[in-house]
Amino acid sequence: MRAIGFLFILLGSLAALGEVRGIAFPTAQWFFEASRTVPFLNFTMPGGQIFPWFGWLSVASLIIGGICMTVRTFTRGPKNPITERQIQRFREIKRGYYSLMILILLGGVAGLDQLVVGKRALAVKYDGHWIFPAFLSRELKNKDFGITGERAEAAADYRELKRLWKETNENRVIMPIVPYDSTGDTLPPRSRPLVERDGIYYELGSSKPYWGLAARYHDILTAKIHLRQAMREGKLMGPQDGWDASGLPVFNADLKNDGQVSERFSGTGTKQQFLALPSTGYRAIKYHPAPPIPSEGNWLGTTSQGYDMLAYLYGGLQVNFKAALIYLPFVYVIGISIGMMMGYFGGWFDLIMQRMIEIFSNTPFLFIVIIFSSMVPERFKGLPVILTILIIFGWMGLTYLMRTAAYRDKERDYIAAAKVLGASTPRIIFRHLLPNTVAIIVTLLPFTVSGLVFSLTSLDYLGFGLPPEYATWGRLLNDGLANLSSPWLVTSTFIVLVGLLVLITFIGEAVREAFDPKKFTYYR
Repeated sequence: MRAIGFLFILLGSLAALGEVRGIAFPTAQWFFEASRTVPFLNFTMPGGQIFPWFGWLSVASLIIGGICMTVRTFTRGPKNPITERQIQRFREIKRGYYSLMILILLGGVAGLDQLVVGKRALAVKYDGHWIFPAFLSRELKNKDFGITGERAEAAADYRELKRLWKETNENRVIMPIVPYDSTGDTLPPRSRPLVERDGIYYELGSSKPYWGLAARYHDILTAKIHLRQAMREGKLMGPQDGWDASGLPVFNADLKNDGQVSERFSGTGTKQQFLALPSTGYRAIKYHPAPPIPSEGNWLGTTSQGYDMLAYLYGGLQVNFKAALIYLPFVYVIGISIGMMMGYFGGWFDLIMQRMIEIFSNTPFLFIVIIFSSMVPERFKGLPVILTILIIFGWMGLTYLMRTAAYRDKERDYIAAAKVLGASTPRIIFRHLLPNTVAIIVTLLPFTVSGLVFSLTSLDYLGFGLPPEYATWGRLLNDGLANLSSPWLVTSTFIVLVGLLVLITFIGEAVREAFDPKKFTYYR
């Protein structure tokens, strides 16, 4: 608890410091980014300046909550021996304990944000000075690094700068582990080298003749094609296209089966000079979605939009962790409060709330969320809006368990003693009844996270979830099913999705087994 309190204080402080000083700290910047992106999470001040109230509210909540949790660890009494035994039993269940460690590790990696995945350089040494673009709130341009011409005002391309400065010792670019953004970073078509054996072209490492498009490149890194040719059974066949060094189409030809060729050349100089331009050997063109090509830096391939698969999966992992950290506190505060009051007060309050919950529970949850999501204007859509809709319908299942626990314990002696001593109703509910339901809450927590991940994936798969600027596993599954000839899309998404859900399920089962009073009694 103390470590979590310190983490909240640190995260809130970094977010506030980054907003004031213009520094983009990993993860901490998200609160203000979301506040500026979603219109109703900010308001415009009289001078025209945008005030991100949601960001500052989140910062205040983190710092105050962290201080309260930290102070509580110093002022509370001795640890509960029963709780300590339950935690020890959880550690003895290795399947759940190791799953929790892996999940915490994944959360830590997801929290590193642009340190792991991103197209902005972590550090750039230029003209004898170090600059840290990934940690700046503003976007640097090509002209800031000495590039002139028509590209001077464009956003700095750090991958290109790293290629240009590769041979120099004065300037240097340090990129993240995966130098691509999760979304909005469309890559040029990828390619693989072809090997010629006895006049037949093969892909590197393959024994089957190559079928498909092949090309010779002016520059592989910028995907500037010199000649593009169709290949059948490893032989050049069919239409051929050519581009000069500036990217203008200047050559067309068609190679017939009988060897006849029809040609048209419209460039400067002669056709022989154009064909003799320096270029690479033939390479197999892999248009998006491209398969895994480690030599190009795409270890899991690319999506149909040209995004790197590994970066996109990482972005989806971040979305799931952010959603869980926001969704769980709201759902549990609402569900626990209403459920405890229903069980403690009973009577008309319990009856009315029961009928309301039954009405909402009998409506198809997914269809209601789809309807509400489709009603939200496009400019308002984002993670806060989707989570708000899910929170509205996500707290009801918890009320049944808390209501039952309150009904069971409200007539016991310790509650009667608290009433005799003059304890107020809120104190009885939240200081006496609530601690005796911790086993229920902790047991249900992992399965709630699993349900949230499944709901977000389902909504994104159906097209009613987050907008395209968010990397989501549901949209990636939809992309994979629309491109069944690219099995790496579905395979990679299925593995990470099922793997995350299995980890959460193992944790939930271990917690339920460790906190089960019927299996581990006091006498045992």
